[in-house]
Amino acid sequence: MDKVLIVTGGSRGIGAATARIAGRRGYTVCVNFLKNKVAAKQIVDKINADGGQAIAVGADISKEEEVLELFSTVDDRLGKISALVNNAGILERQMRIEDMDEKRLNRVFITNITGSILCAREAVKRMSIKNGGNGGTIVNLSSAAARLGSPGEYIDYAASKGAIDTFTRGLAQEVAEDGIRVNAVRPGVIETDIHASGGEPGRVERIKDTIPLKRGGKPEEVARSIMWLLSSESSYTTGALLEVSGGR
Repeated sequence: MDKVLIVTGGSRGIGAATARIAGRRGYTVCVNFLKNKVAAKQIVDKINADGGQAIAVGADISKEEEVLELFSTVDDRLGKISALVNNAGILERQMRIEDMDEKRLNRVFITNITGSILCAREAVKRMSIKNGGNGGTIVNLSSAAARLGSPGEYIDYAASKGAIDTFTRGLAQEVAEDGIRVNAVRPGVIETDIHASGGEPGRVERIKDTIPLKRGGKPEEVARSIMWLLSSESSYTTGALLEVSGGR
C-alpha cells in the first residue's frame, strides 16, 4: 500500500527536513507551502532526484477553502492520504502582553490552532476505517513553549501550542477506533529561521547555555522523531507529547 504524506509548511525548517527524510523512506510526499514556491520546488526536486515522489501544493492552512483544495489536490494527484504532519505555524515579534493587539493574536491562533484542526479534520475523513479508509497517523507540531510559557517573548505562541497539546490528546482518543494514531512533538530551541520571525535571528546562540545539551537542535533531529511517530515502530503510541528539546 502506498504511503501518502502531507507536510504542511514543508518548504523550510522542520517541515522541509521531514519531507526529505520521508521521501527517502518510501513516502509519496505533498510539500505544502504558503508563499515560498521556489523553496518548496527545491525540496520536491531533491526528493524526486533521490528516487522518491513528491509534489508541491500552495495553500494557506488558516483558510478553510484552501485546506479543502489542498486535500482535494492530493486526492487527485497522489491518492488516499495515510499520514499528516501538521507543521505549519507562525510566531511574531517578541513582546510583552501589554503590546499585543487583537490582530496579532488572531493571526497566531488561526494559523497555529484552527489551521491544524482543519487539516486534521480532512485527514480523519480520509483515513478513518469507519469511512472506508485504511487508518493512518497524524503528528502535530507543538513546542516546548507550551510548558515553558515563553514569558517576555511570545506567550501567544506558547498558548497556541498548549492548545495543540490538548487537541492532540483529545483527538487521539476520539479517533483511536478509527484506526488513526495522533501524537505531537515538542521541539525546543531548533536552528531554523523562525527565530528571525520573532525578531532575534541569534536567539539559539543567546540561550544555548540554558539547555542541558548546550546547543540548539537541528531540524533533522526533530524530523527523525516525527518519522518514528509516523512509523509502525510506534504502533502502540497515541496521544503522546514527545519532547525533542535537549533536556530543557
